[in-house]
Amino acid sequence: MKIGTIGTGFIVDFFLSALKEIDGAECLAMYSRKEETAKALAEKYQVETIYTDLEKLYTDPTIDFIYVASPNSLHYEQTYRALEHGKHVICEKPFTSTVHESESLMELARKNDLMLFEGITTIHLPNYQLIKQHIGKLGELKFVQCNYSQYSSKYDALVRGETPNVFNPEFSGGALADINIYNLHFVLNLFGVPQSVSYTANKHPNGIDTSGVLLMKYPNFIAECVGAKDTRSMNFVLIQGENGYLHVENGANGCQNVVLHLKDKEVVLNSQTTNNLLYYELLAFKEIFDNKDFDRCNQLLDYSHSVMETYEKARKTADIVFPADHR
Repeated sequence: MKIGTIGTGFIVDFFLSALKEIDGAECLAMYSRKEETAKALAEKYQVETIYTDLEKLYTDPTIDFIYVASPNSLHYEQTYRALEHGKHVICEKPFTSTVHESESLMELARKNDLMLFEGITTIHLPNYQLIKQHIGKLGELKFVQCNYSQYSSKYDALVRGETPNVFNPEFSGGALADINIYNLHFVLNLFGVPQSVSYTANKHPNGIDTSGVLLMKYPNFIAECVGAKDTRSMNFVLIQGENGYLHVENGANGCQNVVLHLKDKEVVLNSQTTNNLLYYELLAFKEIFDNKDFDRCNQLLDYSHSVMETYEKARKTADIVFPADHR
């Protein structure tokens, strides 16, 4: 599994750190608009090649996978071009800006017999699998509450009158896309597509959501997902059933510790051995790639598509519009 990366942000640092722990996987090249921006990361992880021309990355014959970790609005175009050049792709969350974009990528990947993955940590975590195994003990569910709130350093710039990418509609940013998407994945991978969805947001004058509450209605329970980049909070997931509740400490993105409360009984569930959450998704992708398991790859793609459908519906209920909506 020979990988080339697009992007030089903190997530690429985490990705490369996790990659070093995966046998049979390595990063051979990085793309950055400016070589000096990528130098520190390349030296840290002994990546030999830095490209400032994306076409050269796409046509590098030594690379079979491209990892796309650019601003959200660029995910579609860069992933599409990588697939056109015969490369498998791991594209960071959120998968695309729109449902239409996700469908276009899925069609191209399947047509060219290429693997395409959304890079979302939550659903590949061992503790998330433990939640799936034990959730039935809660009995009939009534509420799911998720809160992932993390004050962004970029929010200060927004308040000063600047427009960082993560708070720019032009780059498909916002709290729902950047942070509440973890909560959305947590809920949908457990329970499937909801009957109805609505999103109420705190919005900046430029139209982007800096925080918001996502409500999803299921036949017998309600899921509430809070995501904020303009405030801090205790992060958690609570799943409440008639027989007890399940507490996911520190939020849906990491599932770092899970505590099952059943009447007077408390059970701690934890089988994760590393704090680098990207390790587990990379391990899953590597196994699928090695086994040429296109069935599993397509199952994950179909799931990502269902998340994009729910995400787009939610975004539109809050009148959050991206340029990608008009393409």
